[in-house]
Amino acid sequence: MIDLADAHRLWGSYRAVARDAPAELPTVGPFGDTPELADELLALVLLGRKRATATLLAEFAAEGDELPRIGDHWIVTDSVGRPRVILRTIELRIGPFLSVDAGFAFDEGEDDRTRASWVREHRRYWQRQCARLGLTWSEDADVLFERFEAVFAAPRV
Repeated sequence: MIDLADAHRLWGSYRAVARDAPAELPTVGPFGDTPELADELLALVLLGRKRATATLLAEFAAEGDELPRIGDHWIVTDSVGRPRVILRTIELRIGPFLSVDAGFAFDEGEDDRTRASWVREHRRYWQRQCARLGLTWSEDADVLFERFEAVFAAPRV
């Protein structure tokens, strides 16, 4: 369960130093589809290794979410719903699954950071996601490739 009260506090602390940030709380949630993956990917962000993510366009539609825009913020939580870091989208590209390039795979920071491991692991992940959402997986599926910067981290408790 996401701690929205803590997310509001974190967002308020960020807005105190980033006065141009919107008043409305941005999207709040974890990376991945398991608690272990959420914590693993969050750790990569906090280490500065992960600076990109990818989402199937079909996931946005299936979950009723709007596509992000450059400049949007989002708050990433850990596996138990604690807000840990605020990210800001700095680059977006839509393309088919296999259009991922080595630079993006490296920036996503996962596994050995190669394109081959990115393709292998994301194929597995999206096969799970599509099954969960009642969608059909295809390597022709469009993906939103997103780069971000970490702009504010929650203090360690």
